[in-house]
Amino acid sequence: MITFWFAILVLAWVLYFVLEGFDFGVGLLAPFLGRDEHERGAAIRTIGPFWDGNEVWLVAAIGVTFAAFPDWYAVLLSALYLPMVGILLLLAIRGVALEFRGKHDSPAWRRRCDWLLAGSSAGVVLLWGAQLGVFVHGLALGADGTVIGNGLGRSLAPLLTPAAGLGALAGLLGTVLLGATFLALRTTGPVRRRAVALARHAGNAGTVGLLLAGVATGSRLTLVAAVLCFIAGMLARQGREGGAFAATALGVAGAVLAVFTAHGSVVLRSTLDPLWSLTRSEAAASPSSLKLITVAGVLILPGVLAYQAWSYWVFRRRIASERIPS
Repeated sequence: MITFWFAILVLAWVLYFVLEGFDFGVGLLAPFLGRDEHERGAAIRTIGPFWDGNEVWLVAAIGVTFAAFPDWYAVLLSALYLPMVGILLLLAIRGVALEFRGKHDSPAWRRRCDWLLAGSSAGVVLLWGAQLGVFVHGLALGADGTVIGNGLGRSLAPLLTPAAGLGALAGLLGTVLLGATFLALRTTGPVRRRAVALARHAGNAGTVGLLLAGVATGSRLTLVAAVLCFIAGMLARQGREGGAFAATALGVAGAVLAVFTAHGSVVLRSTLDPLWSLTRSEAAASPSSLKLITVAGVLILPGVLAYQAWSYWVFRRRIASERIPS
C-alpha cells in the first residue's frame, strides 16, 4: 500500500510539472515571441482553456503528500515555508494577470499584464526548480526528525546551495523548452516560426543542463531526460512539432521521477547523518488511513484524468498568430 501511494504521489507531481510546465513556459515566452499585442494574445490564448485545470494537479499532489505521507509533508512545509509562500503568491499574481488581461482595451494595460505574467511564471519556475534541487540534496534533519535551525535562515538556507541553484537552472531550461515546443505545436504564423527556432536552441541548452545534473547526482533517469531534450530539439528542427513536445514532456517527467527516486526508499535525506534520513515507511500514514484514502482516490482520480483528456481534445486546434488581411 505504501509503494502504491508513493507511485500515485509521484504521478501527481509529474503531471503537475509537465502540464503546468508548458503553462509557465508560454507565460514566460509570450512577451519575447510575440512582437505586438496581437501575437502576444495569440500565444496566451493557447493556454487559456487549460491553465487553471492544470493547477488542479498541484492541489492533488499536495493533498496526496499530506494524506499518505504526513511526516514528509510536515518536514517539507516547516522547513521550506517561505519559498512555498512565495510560490503561492506568484501563482496568485499569475492568475490575476491572465484573468484581467482582457478586461481593459488599453494596449499599455495588456502589455503590463503580459510582463507580470512572464515575471511571475519565471519566479515560480525558479523557486520550484530550487526546491526540487533541495529534495535531492536533503535537509538538516536532526535525530528527532525535525529540521535544525530557526527563523528566516531555516527556510532560506536550503535555497543557498549549489544543488538548489542547479535545480533552478534546470527548471528554467526545461520550462522554456516545454513552452517553446507547445507554442510551436499550437500556433501558426510568426509565433510558430520563432517558437521552433527557440526550441532548437533550448533543446541543446536543456541537454547540457540535465547532463550536468546527471553527473552531479549520478542519476541515470536524468541522463535519459537529457537525451530526450536533445531529441526534442532535433525533432523541432525537422518540423515534427508533436514529437518535439512529446519528447520534452517525457524528458521533464523523467527528471521529476529522478528527483523523487534519487535516494531509493529514502524520501528526504539528512545532510547531518544518513541514519536520520526519512524513509517512505517512516513518513507514511497508518494502514487504515491509506485504505480510506484509496477509496477516495479510486473515485476521484479517473474522473479528473478523463475531464482533462476531453478538454485537450476539444481545444486541439491551432491558434493563428498571423494577421489575416480584411
